[in-house]
Amino acid sequence: MFEIMKADKTIDFMRWSKVAFMFSIAMIAAAIFTLSTKWLNWGLDFTGGTLIEVGFEQPANLEDVRSALDAEGFGDATVQNFGSSRDVMVRLRPRDGVQAEALGNQILSAIQQGTGESVEMRRIEFVGPNVGDELTEAGGLAILVSLICILIYVSIRFEWRLAAGAVMALAHDVIITLGIFSLLQIEVDLTIVAALLTVVGYSLNDTIVVFDRIRENFRKMRKGDPSEVMNNSITQTLSRTLITSGTTLFVVIALFTQGGAMIHGFALALLLGITVGTYSSIYVASALALKLGIQREHLMPTQIEKEGEELDEMP
Repeated sequence: MFEIMKADKTIDFMRWSKVAFMFSIAMIAAAIFTLSTKWLNWGLDFTGGTLIEVGFEQPANLEDVRSALDAEGFGDATVQNFGSSRDVMVRLRPRDGVQAEALGNQILSAIQQGTGESVEMRRIEFVGPNVGDELTEAGGLAILVSLICILIYVSIRFEWRLAAGAVMALAHDVIITLGIFSLLQIEVDLTIVAALLTVVGYSLNDTIVVFDRIRENFRKMRKGDPSEVMNNSITQTLSRTLITSGTTLFVVIALFTQGGAMIHGFALALLLGITVGTYSSIYVASALALKLGIQREHLMPTQIEKEGEELDEMP
């Protein structure tokens, strides 16, 4: 039975588990240090501020727009194309004592004088700081609740040691991704939160596939220690993991390079999350379950499951 279930060329992944753990711990420590010193560069969605959309008659030169705004004291403005090369979005941090409409007129005047072009005001939106605080709390709560729900689901579906490994792997992915965003001071907005939740779902799906094979092999491979079962299971699912991650990364890379500034942060979060998530499915989730002492008897079917299997096999 062992020979039937064993992969043709089993890769000894667990051989490098200690090195992988040290690498992951170092990455998490670096991410936490960066987050504690630099924190995150919160975007307008979270800090509040003013969003102004203007339209040009000709394709806009963003560098000229930034220079014009900087000369008028708006050096902190974020300038990017929106929709087309003639539409420009300007985002500003909150300014005390200045109304959104007056600020919009100042921005419009600064762009017209600095670029010498005719510019039309399209839209002005103001996000208050209270709304930003609520979004920050809601975003963090959404990620936390998703991790708790995943812990409960995997505990019921598999076993608590595997559940702990899965949730730790997901937290590992989120912390490292946020650490990189903090290090590079990339603006974090609601699309980044959406990307992180997407990464959590994607990484969990990958981990569940590996765990399902681990449980199956624990029940069928009567010989071999848990480390061998882990190596064999990961090897058997490796092609699926690489193909799925590879095809997904092709799409994400296309979004990152060609999608424009509006989804640049979203695509980067997915790119980092999927890469780290693929690594964690192999070296964090499974290896941590092994460190917690997962054994064959922990995954053997209960009496109810055995009776159900016998009924399924009846003609």
